[in-house]
Amino acid sequence: MLQTDALDDYILRHIDSEGEYLHALYRATHLKLLRPRMASGHLQGRILKMLVRMIRPSQVLEIGTYSGYSALCMAEGLPEGAMLHTFEINDEQEDFTRPWLENSPYADKICFYIGDVLDLLPSMDIKFDMAFIDGDKRRYKDYYELVLSKLNTGGYILADNTLWDGHVLEETTKHTDLQTLGIKEFNDLVAVDERVEKVILPLRDGLTLIRKK
Repeated sequence: MLQTDALDDYILRHIDSEGEYLHALYRATHLKLLRPRMASGHLQGRILKMLVRMIRPSQVLEIGTYSGYSALCMAEGLPEGAMLHTFEINDEQEDFTRPWLENSPYADKICFYIGDVLDLLPSMDIKFDMAFIDGDKRRYKDYYELVLSKLNTGGYILADNTLWDGHVLEETTKHTDLQTLGIKEFNDLVAVDERVEKVILPLRDGLTLIRKK
């Protein structure tokens, strides 16, 4: 059986390139930021772009910008006139991320907000066709309900990290491990939610695709 690293390398050699700009951003993320694993990376980035191409959304919401890698991948796939609205709660991230977004070829397709999406989004008069949730795992349920209220019928939610390094399999989780608890509660909620269709892809750390009925 092939090793996982070998399979990963094979996959990356047989899909579209991430391009020089994204490659430079990914490298800078690893050199300058804490927890660089949070960036989507080549494979997930190409999947996000492909899903945007397939869904053809007019308005996209992203919760959790981090370094901007996933935002740029989704913006790359947007049709003419469409917009991506991306929210980052950590204001210390702005100095790194904003220049990468504003100097990219897709700057005119991206609105970048610093602040808590749970505070900012409710008053915004925007309905979305697609949303990517990749923020604070402790608040996934809150994000989910907010996004559903702002999502058009037939719209899609992508939720990242929903397998959480396999911690979702733990029968008992320490009450202090709020991130694992948050993901497990979110997964349990979505699993029985009749408002949506859903499927979990075992991609990287788990990616849940959700469609609003």
